[in-house]
Amino acid sequence: MRINTRTMLAGALLTAAAAAPAIAHHSFAAEFDINRPIEFEGVVTRMEFSNPHSWLHIEVTTASGETQQWQVEGGAPNALIRRGWNRNSIPAGTRVHVEGFQSRDRSFRASGREITLPDGSSLFMGSVGIGAAPDRE
Repeated sequence: MRINTRTMLAGALLTAAAAAPAIAHHSFAAEFDINRPIEFEGVVTRMEFSNPHSWLHIEVTTASGETQQWQVEGGAPNALIRRGWNRNSIPAGTRVHVEGFQSRDRSFRASGREITLPDGSSLFMGSVGIGAAPDRE
């Protein structure tokens, strides 16, 4: 059987394209510090319900009056849907309380765990599995 160069090149390109999303994905420990739990309150400015992770964008005003723009990473949309979330679960303008873990680079990024809404209900936002932060006891 004879395979021409174009066929081999096309196969290699398809393989590389299929692997690209896996390369972009990361473990909890690679980005976030289990030893830096964090809690804050703020107002949601946007929710991104996209793969491989969802994101909440939150404006936080500190006690000194400084405004910070936080990005809080959550599980994949499919995992959040199984937990009762949908893309409209937390609309812009909603005040939330966030519990999570700060990024290793100490930027205004965190891996979200529990998101508490104004009515006191909460939604689990974290990732589960190998490398993820352990459940609270």
